Amino acid sequence: MTEMTQTKTLSDISETMRDIDFCMLSTHTDTGGIAARPMSNNREVDYDGDSWFFAHQSAAMVPEIEADPAVGLSYQGKAGFMGNRPLFIAVDGTADLIRDKAQFEAHWTKDLDKWFEQGVDTPGLVLIRVRAGRIHYWDGEDEGTVSV
Repeated sequence: MTEMTQTKTLSDISETMRDIDFCMLSTHTDTGGIAARPMSNNREVDYDGDSWFFAHQSAAMVPEIEADPAVGLSYQGKAGFMGNRPLFIAVDGTADLIRDKAQFEAHWTKDLDKWFEQGVDTPGLVLIRVRAGRIHYWDGEDEGTVSV
């Protein structure tokens, strides 16, 4: 077995994340379980440790984040990013719920129109910011943790 050593930086992780469209956002449920759902990364990211997602106020994840803002994000890059090996990224973070239209406009991309037909004026729109505390990655030969 090959010894694994950390070689990636936040900049390396950011570059890779541009090519990953979806991640799984995991929250804690009110019964103590973990719930995960796909969220779009929108591929238009200069990742600095913050991830941004839009949701409807009625989504189950909103009260789950209000009750416990500790969340996880899981990304998988296809083979070819790191040679022929897929890349896996796990982010431990803290989520904030933002209901400010100026922030909506700052993070809006045209691709979001297919889910939110009224754009930033969609009633009940919520912006979720996940601030990474720790990022762990694996690619089969290299693994490590980046603290943010």
